[in-house]
Amino acid sequence: MSGRLRVIACGAIAPELKQAYAALGVEVVIEPLPAPLHNTPERITAAVLDRIAAHPHDRILVGYADCGTGGRLDAALAELGVERLPGAHCYELFAGSQDFAAIQAAEPGTFYLTDFLLRNFDLLVWRGLGLDRHPELRDTYFGNYRRLVLLSQRVDAADLAAGRSAAERLGLAFEHVHTGLVPLTITLSASAA
Repeated sequence: MSGRLRVIACGAIAPELKQAYAALGVEVVIEPLPAPLHNTPERITAAVLDRIAAHPHDRILVGYADCGTGGRLDAALAELGVERLPGAHCYELFAGSQDFAAIQAAEPGTFYLTDFLLRNFDLLVWRGLGLDRHPELRDTYFGNYRRLVLLSQRVDAADLAAGRSAAERLGLAFEHVHTGLVPLTITLSASAA
């Protein structure tokens, strides 16, 4: 096994992982998988296992949370003795477990966006859910949500305007929480040790 750390990661968080590891001074190879796998979480485990098998001599960390796999990813990784990032989803990774729990407890009917999801809102949410063709489905999909929270890793006026616009299109109140990369970097520092 080589001393190199290979992180098989969700493409939606790969750039932030690279930045956080650089801030820690840790050299890693980030190997992103396509972010749209989240639209089919039942395929995440197989995709991750294929990449692990392709690198039998590297130290591996899986750069996914559970991400809707229903524990299947954890079960497969446990058999291999491979760790993954903690948490249920990237929102928790970016905000930190404690802060995310507080945000969620304040309003369980919250729809979340990260910088990646905001940049890809039309593709992954609007068109991805068919709202471009069937806008009447908006209330079916989002009727139990009350707010949209943008968990941003950077602060940008254009991003905030786009976040407000996304919330308005979904009929939700808008809130912004700047997470930066500190919570993610703290999590990665524990995994790098």
